Amino acid sequence: MGSGTSLDYCDLSDIGRRRASNQDARVVSEPYSAEQYRRRGWLLLVADGMGAHAAGEMASALAAEQVPLSYDKHAHRPAPLALRSSILHANSEIHARGESAADLKGMGTTCTALVIVPRGALVGHVGDSRAYRVRGGTIEQLSRDHSLAWDMEAARAKVGGEAIPTPPKNIITRSMGPHSRLEVDLEGPFPVEDGDVFVLCSDGLSGQVADEEIGGFAATLSPKEAAEAMLGLALVRGAPDNVTLIVAKAGPAQATDPTAANTPWLLADDEQSTREPVKLPWRTLAVAGGALLAALVVHPLALTHPETGLIGKLLGKGLAEAVGWSATGGMILLFLAAVVAAVVGTLAPAGRARVMLKPGDRLGNGPYRSYDCFLTPGLVEGIAASVETAADGLSDRERERALAHVGATRQAIAAHVLPQALAEAAQAIAVYRRSVEAARRDDTTRIRDE
Repeated sequence: MGSGTSLDYCDLSDIGRRRASNQDARVVSEPYSAEQYRRRGWLLLVADGMGAHAAGEMASALAAEQVPLSYDKHAHRPAPLALRSSILHANSEIHARGESAADLKGMGTTCTALVIVPRGALVGHVGDSRAYRVRGGTIEQLSRDHSLAWDMEAARAKVGGEAIPTPPKNIITRSMGPHSRLEVDLEGPFPVEDGDVFVLCSDGLSGQVADEEIGGFAATLSPKEAAEAMLGLALVRGAPDNVTLIVAKAGPAQATDPTAANTPWLLADDEQSTREPVKLPWRTLAVAGGALLAALVVHPLALTHPETGLIGKLLGKGLAEAVGWSATGGMILLFLAAVVAAVVGTLAPAGRARVMLKPGDRLGNGPYRSYDCFLTPGLVEGIAASVETAADGLSDRERERALAHVGATRQAIAAHVLPQALAEAAQAIAVYRRSVEAARRDDTTRIRDE
């Protein structure tokens, strides 16, 4: 816990039940003082690597390393600029490393980063790892999945629920690393209240534990107890992928500061604008082209020629020539003015047009999903039933201990004491998780002995 702050958090990661390596990474970058909290806040990040064994691990590790380093470097800038710049910097590092060796080419990673500053909570996001906020019996997904499944679900909603084939859930449409250019989603800032719980996780958790269950654990248990229970429940349900999560509960020091919330945020500055591609003023150039075309095609002298021109026949040679040259000069001046305007518009520093995020405004469209996560008998019973089924694979002693807690869970449900029921279910999950970890240690020892 950083000095002068009150964020309580727990971060965990597990290889899962079917993977040979853990390609997930996570980091919590704490402010070491109250002053540093006001300047740069907290940064929490989860990354899920993709690619061959070494490539995926390297990509996620680079994200967890480079984003916090770059964020600290840019902490003098407004939080949206600092966060976006740090993710883009990490993308460049991962892409360059991927291009450096054939076995690393195309490696990538998701990246979901949460920054908590006095103005609120800001999410920087690429991929299908997730950021949630749990408050008052509601869990909200603050980030949007960059996945084919999510996009097709959105398409299905647009066409009125017509049948659209459901694609595999693990196909993502955006990630850090494979390409030199990257689009980063920024969401927020979301107001923070004392007691708000934020959960960041890889899809190894969200694929096995329902949003309502995540919210129930996060709202009822401490961050440490909730993180251990959620990770354990993913193991109970097979954990086909790596599982990584961060559970962080805001204290009074993280509650949104009304003074900070009333300060506009700069969204583009000179430092950023120099890196943006130049955009030509096509409308201005179109006006210039039209003026030039008029000067060439409808030349005024064609109308004022003393012998063949209409004006020449009506006004005479001298007056017709004067009118012709005046009109021609006007068109040439219009053309030159348009060209000058185009050049000036192109060369003018983009940073002069300051784009501000006004107090009360937000970036992005989150929250994207929202569910009630109040404890219900059905929700807790579903968790208990999962443990009861999985317990068949335990030793007799461990199975007996796990089922004892399952029985206590159901007694508490019958007595309508649901927080106690969830706590007992968490104890049953803990028995199963310890058994899995003990089996891994035995396997490791056996392999070493061999």
